[in-house]
Amino acid sequence: MDIAVIGSNMVDLIAYINRMPAEGETVEAPDFKMGCGGKGANQAVAAAKLGSEVLMLTRVGNDIFAANTIENFRRHNIDTRYILKSEASSGVAPIFVDPESRNSIIIVKGANKLLSPADIEQAADDIKKCRLIVLQLEIPTETVYAAVEFGARHNIPVLLNPAPAQPDLILDRVKSCKFIVPNESELSLLTGMPVDNENDIRNAASVLHRAGVENVIVTLGGHGALWLNREGEEQRFAAVPVQARDTTGAGDAFIGCFSHVYVKTGDIVGAIEAANHYAADSVTRLGTQTSYSGHSPFLAGYPALADRI
Repeated sequence: MDIAVIGSNMVDLIAYINRMPAEGETVEAPDFKMGCGGKGANQAVAAAKLGSEVLMLTRVGNDIFAANTIENFRRHNIDTRYILKSEASSGVAPIFVDPESRNSIIIVKGANKLLSPADIEQAADDIKKCRLIVLQLEIPTETVYAAVEFGARHNIPVLLNPAPAQPDLILDRVKSCKFIVPNESELSLLTGMPVDNENDIRNAASVLHRAGVENVIVTLGGHGALWLNREGEEQRFAAVPVQARDTTGAGDAFIGCFSHVYVKTGDIVGAIEAANHYAADSVTRLGTQTSYSGHSPFLAGYPALADRI
């Protein structure tokens, strides 16, 4: 097994709007789509579409959304043995996308709030076989801490995507992560520092280094990405110019592709390059998981990366 994703799943309820309504106002949205999402699930699907073997540890509810969520994982060849059912609602994410492809998202965690450290121990024998653990913050922080400690205990590298950002996250309990991958706003909330320019971003990332994190990769949306490590190495990755239609899930596309390429090659720079292109490619299509390319189409679009994957 390549990757264990310990994290969330959501049902995306996507309204494509002309503008956000004012307080008390009702407006008509010209289009609506429903799909499978959640940061954990998105990242798992992106990695699986690119060819990784992925184990998913997550919780679904006891409602009409659960069976469809499980079937979606199966359809993408993701190991579903540890998709656990709960007496709760499934997680849902109403998403609003405007004509400039900007999005606003509300999440209702539902069953995701019940994923526990005990669930990690239940899946321990199979997680130990994985080469990378991928985490986000749409599950309880105690479960995230337990997963980080599990990785350290069993010498499995851990990638933490600190999203949605939680300023009370205890850095000392995630400092053993090999990778922390925030966007600008998440980096600011994590560190309490401004990120108004590239120098600010470097200074904020250095706070994570001083806490003990080995690699900090800051995703900058339409401005590319920045990688810094504890040895003082730094590399800037330029944005890939595309005509964006829907930026929803682009960060998850980046994480999924990075995880896939890193596990296959061990090449951090190559993994960031590939992820930068893959995320840019995803915003040219509508939706979250539906916007992620499979292995062959992605390589056909970016042949220079073929030898890295």
